[in-house]
Amino acid sequence: MAKIVNRAFDIVVIGGGHAGAEAAWAASRLGAQVALVTLDPSRIGQMSCNPAIGGLAKGQMVREVDALGGLMGIATDNTGIQFRMLNRSKGPAVWGPRAQADKYKYAKEVQRLLGTCANLQIIGGEVSEIEASPAVRAVALADGTHLTCRAVIVTTGTFLRGLMHTGEKKTEGGRVGEAAAKGLSECLTRLGLEMGRLKTGTPPRLRRQTIDFSAFETQAGDEVPAPFSYLNEYAPTWSPPLQQVYCWIGGTNPQIHELIRQNLHRAPMYSGQIQSIGPRYCPSIEDKVVRFADKQRHQIFLEPEGLDTDEIYCNGISTSLPADVQEAMVRLVPGLQRAEILRYGYAVEYDMVWPTQIQSTLATKRIAGLFLAGQINGTSGYEEAAGQGIVAGINAARYAAGAAGTAGREADFVLRRDQAYIGVLIDDLVTKPPTEPYRMFTSRAEHRLHLRNDNADDRLTPLGREIGLVDDDRWSRFCAVRDAVENAAAGAVQPDIARRLEIRLKYEGYIARQDRQIERMAQMESKLIPATVDYSAVVGLRNEARQKLAKFTPRSLGQALRVSGITPADVTVLAIHLDRRSRAGN
Repeated sequence: MAKIVNRAFDIVVIGGGHAGAEAAWAASRLGAQVALVTLDPSRIGQMSCNPAIGGLAKGQMVREVDALGGLMGIATDNTGIQFRMLNRSKGPAVWGPRAQADKYKYAKEVQRLLGTCANLQIIGGEVSEIEASPAVRAVALADGTHLTCRAVIVTTGTFLRGLMHTGEKKTEGGRVGEAAAKGLSECLTRLGLEMGRLKTGTPPRLRRQTIDFSAFETQAGDEVPAPFSYLNEYAPTWSPPLQQVYCWIGGTNPQIHELIRQNLHRAPMYSGQIQSIGPRYCPSIEDKVVRFADKQRHQIFLEPEGLDTDEIYCNGISTSLPADVQEAMVRLVPGLQRAEILRYGYAVEYDMVWPTQIQSTLATKRIAGLFLAGQINGTSGYEEAAGQGIVAGINAARYAAGAAGTAGREADFVLRRDQAYIGVLIDDLVTKPPTEPYRMFTSRAEHRLHLRNDNADDRLTPLGREIGLVDDDRWSRFCAVRDAVENAAAGAVQPDIARRLEIRLKYEGYIARQDRQIERMAQMESKLIPATVDYSAVVGLRNEARQKLAKFTPRSLGQALRVSGITPADVTVLAIHLDRRSRAGN
């Protein structure tokens, strides 16, 4: 690819994963001139782990990204090969849409969608330096390319000094067959950011033709699939464009567990080879056997990775055990006695930035114009990455255009906890720094009756329209459905409108109660704390509270109350100080 020297952009997005794709999509569609720099442009939108989108709480986030005008929902609908609504045995508030995707077609679809963005240029290369003094002004690539810009969004996933482990074998890289990004970690450290290190993992992949599926329970998708994108939900009819397939359910057994116990000394997590922390809620099979020693069986889900590939993903046995142990383990599973492993499971360690150093806009506190999104902030999952990506893209575009950063915190694009799971995610990151890769659950949201997958458009599409990301077509379709719901007469409505009405009526009393709670909390959220406040000058504030508030720099009194170690009394003292400061200023 030709070298570009001294090319000017508004924004440079570093990384082409799910956070980077959403950030580039949002910023470019808001009018910014965007360069997306990635090590390998052909891998943009790659599904590094399980080729599935959504699930409990995660599905709600995908719907929220779509309602704001993002791309993940569209790409999933166009490439999904099995759609299932999870948690149907419970109330609609916690239903979670999930889709198995064709991972190769998904990446191509993301690339196709990005290709429709007139203001976006994709550049192959490795960013070695972010130039900032004191604000972002350019990035330099390892090949000498120099890109001037006003803002940078770092979305590097697992590639920052990525190191993969399979038993004693260690390989540099963020994914199999792809190099690690080394220079950028050193650059971020020089810019004054405190770095950490986390770990995630992946299971072996098997050749389809070598599996005896008769030994597994068949898992079909929904007979009437529900789309992720509201553009498809608003249509009179919709069905997935790709062939729909089965998944299969099996399990481990005591013989497998004993084999793992006998080889724990060869597992990097237990031998001391890996020091970083992995996801507690998505543990390796080694962790499951140790932590749940009384369990005789752990589920295994066999999931196709695409229509034109014979790769089967073994969900449930993520591992970094040596290759010979993985071979023996797999063949002890009924139905996998003759299974051929196409790719061994592995763990990957990578650098991240502790998110106490970012604001709710995902801008770093130290460097103006520098934004972080995705796993670099300590999260795990495609959906968490996409949610951060669209928020970072919107805020970076506003910053580059001069609409934010100079007008105070009132001009920031920030989703509240009662508005979106994405708001819960980001608020948790900046007030409760993760000690392990952060994964979203419905239990993290105190307003989950409001944050349903069916009403994400009611919550967020008007907001997306206001900021300019929702186009005329989506807006007109949204308005037509909204009006139909408001004007519906009993017995004379379409099925999708009837479903919305039924859910609204079912939760009416609970939602009214939650609305009162939200209204009370909104008063605290609306009282913004100026970024220039000097906590050492707040009379009556405890020393611990001064230190915590100076470190976390909450954007509002409501967010200050959620910082670990801050008491209601501390917030009252701070509120009195801000009121006096305001009156003195007036």
